[in-house]
Amino acid sequence: MDSRYFLAGFALYLLIMIGISYLVSRRQSSSEDFLLAGRKVSGGLTFGTTVATMIGTGTSMGAVGFAYTHGWSGMLYGIGGAIGILLTAWWFAPLRQMRFMTMSEELSYYVGANLWVKNGSAVLIFLASLGWLGAHIIGGALYLSWATGIEMLHAKLLIALAFTFYVMIGGYKAVIWTDSLMAIVLFSGFLLMSYSAVEAVGGLKLVWQSVADAQHTGRMQQMELLPAISLSAVVAVGVLATPSFRQRIYSGRSVRSVRRSFVFAGLLYLIFAALPALIGISARLLAPDLTNHQFAFTTLAVMTLPVVFAMLVLLAGLSATLSSASSDSIAAVSVLIRDLYQSVTGSMPEAKSAIFFSRIAVMLVSVLALLLALMSNDLIRYITGMIATLMSGMFVIALLGRFWPRLTWQGALAALMGALLTSAVILNHPSWLMFWGNPCLPALAVSLSLACIVSLLSKPSDISREQALQIITMQREGTADAVQAKVSESNSPAQFPRHYLSNLFK
Repeated sequence: MDSRYFLAGFALYLLIMIGISYLVSRRQSSSEDFLLAGRKVSGGLTFGTTVATMIGTGTSMGAVGFAYTHGWSGMLYGIGGAIGILLTAWWFAPLRQMRFMTMSEELSYYVGANLWVKNGSAVLIFLASLGWLGAHIIGGALYLSWATGIEMLHAKLLIALAFTFYVMIGGYKAVIWTDSLMAIVLFSGFLLMSYSAVEAVGGLKLVWQSVADAQHTGRMQQMELLPAISLSAVVAVGVLATPSFRQRIYSGRSVRSVRRSFVFAGLLYLIFAALPALIGISARLLAPDLTNHQFAFTTLAVMTLPVVFAMLVLLAGLSATLSSASSDSIAAVSVLIRDLYQSVTGSMPEAKSAIFFSRIAVMLVSVLALLLALMSNDLIRYITGMIATLMSGMFVIALLGRFWPRLTWQGALAALMGALLTSAVILNHPSWLMFWGNPCLPALAVSLSLACIVSLLSKPSDISREQALQIITMQREGTADAVQAKVSESNSPAQFPRHYLSNLFK
């Protein structure tokens, strides 16, 4: 395949995405429009953008590459993702009615709108979003470098520039529209690729038999039970605690539309889970000597498809990385503008300049994520380590906060620190890492234990959930006077404790 044709196709594809971004961005007038599409996203668009993000870098390159070395274990990524989105639909879709803008607002809501939890989780959420974005840059660069022969450094720069342009222009509305279109390309590409791969090998029966033979002779690694469970768990936690999926809840038209979209996306993704495994196994049979298993998808596309179709499938793979990258960049910008900016300055950006600041933030987020991506080329290790380190504690807070009112802000901070330290320790002990597969399960166990113990040992919050929601709303409006006015209207000192008000905006 001539790399010039592929680059031309990629450029045309980006121009279409940029054109769509421009068309949908013409009526934006506030940061809520830019970051949440005015909270009016339909169920169909929520479904489309969710599917596109789930069939992202980890699936298109990571899961296929994992199946290349571990056979049917490549399905674990899809199974974990499906479980994660279905549980998200059941547990967290009702949060739409709270009108949160960021996940850090949600986490602080569970513990009396505590600012330590809000600001601490905002930092972790921002880092997690950058981590996901870095993973998508790595994945897209691997595609681009393989297809065109350009150096990885230059490929990473091109991928970062690609999604930055159309996200800057159109914001979240551009993301959901381009994601929905990419979902069609993605699903079509994977179906075509799976069919051609199985045909090239000689049929599904031969694929199944070859995996059994390879694992029996030791030519293909068979995962132990605990690492397999750990892999599914880390992917599920990645969905349950990923800020970009929360963004879809906060921006949806209603609780019902969000929940239905997530359920349909989860069921579709569960069926889809077999496709990356089929592609990876077929690649192993047709090209058993790949030095880098992450190129299994791209290698098989060129080996089994005519040039035009191979280029379309590779563009579908790039679509996977771009769709996920655009969603995570918006999630990072939301936290940066809505939480971190306010923490530093004490106020929100003025309405007339909010969109301008948001676009500058997109550029800053892309640069930071690119710096992270320059540090690694191993996709699965990067993703699983990042999820366990940054997101396990946030998942524990969200889970306990939804179903255990006794959670305190001290317990929430203990959960965050416990997950961070546990993951760091395991990542630095190779034998422990080999035993667990990744740090997710021990990080979750330590985080959950610390959250419960510290919460039971500390004083319960004297601020109800209703009062916490009012405080968060007033914080978002940006002035302590608004909170004080709310207190005066209530005529009840118990609703907003005086000691809390005196320190709320310090």
